[in-house]
Amino acid sequence: MTPRGRKYLYQTIAVAMAAMALGGCVSPIPTSDGTYTSPIGGSPVISNETPYSNALRCLGRYTAQRPYRIAVGQIADYTGKAESDNSGRKITQGAALMAMTALSKAGVPLVERFDTSVAEMELKYANNKLITDDKQPGDYRKILAGSIPGSDYYLVGGITELNFNIRSVGANADGGGTATNGVKGTIGGSMYVMNIAIDLRLVDTTTLQVVDVISYQKQIIGRQISAGVFDFLGQTFFDASVGESALEPIQLAVRSTIERAVLEMTTRLYHVPQNACGGGLNSESDPLADRRGATRYTAANEEMYNDKSRQEPYRWLGNNDADAEPSLRGDIQ
Repeated sequence: MTPRGRKYLYQTIAVAMAAMALGGCVSPIPTSDGTYTSPIGGSPVISNETPYSNALRCLGRYTAQRPYRIAVGQIADYTGKAESDNSGRKITQGAALMAMTALSKAGVPLVERFDTSVAEMELKYANNKLITDDKQPGDYRKILAGSIPGSDYYLVGGITELNFNIRSVGANADGGGTATNGVKGTIGGSMYVMNIAIDLRLVDTTTLQVVDVISYQKQIIGRQISAGVFDFLGQTFFDASVGESALEPIQLAVRSTIERAVLEMTTRLYHVPQNACGGGLNSESDPLADRRGATRYTAANEEMYNDKSRQEPYRWLGNNDADAEPSLRGDIQ
């Protein structure tokens, strides 16, 4: 066999061995446990927490003393942003579910108003005497007036902003020998910042009075780093590159802003004592804290600090504060 023939033979054998090695991961014949392959991964399920989750749980001992029932309505995505490949929306469509979870962490009694399709269907069946509770043979569920508790307040709003590339920085460098076969290298990095914002309002169900409104935004940072090298090694060449990129989870940022808003609304609604559960508010661990300092009263921050309730999240709650603002509702004592 000629050297050229041996070369192609070795290449064919190498390709065949590589294909066999890859094929070993997947078998056309199911194994004893009924699978063709074993999935990768194995990360355990963990709780979905934000910096405000513990503070919300702390509110439980205060919310239990005042049985206000809250319903969560539509908290929609109003950004209108979609993926460029038409694969879906860029922002979660489950913000209302996040708000329910946040209220549940705080121990707030919830009544379902978001998806009542099952209850309405059961009510229809009960009205036609088709549903039984199996108390007695042939017995059917009775429809009793006043069996569904009403809500005292409801929470609605939306995700109103998604701004890409508020600011970005980057640097790239290339270098190497001047000879044709000299080593060449490249390195680069970039960072960029985007943000999301929400607007929520708490409404008195009986009077439809808007008792609290909150608008929050959170910035999100991303980065990308890459490096590579190119070199000739005799009659062959060598080209290798490595890189790393990361983006703060956008949907987690939405959850964090919602939990921050729910925490503030709940403390005011339930008259929680000042700083009782606000260990995470306006501290170093609070990513939405108001950073006080020399630039506090600049034009950029003027709107933020014109509102007393935003200067101090618990401003309305101190009963002994001579400069306290009025309570949310006159009949809440």
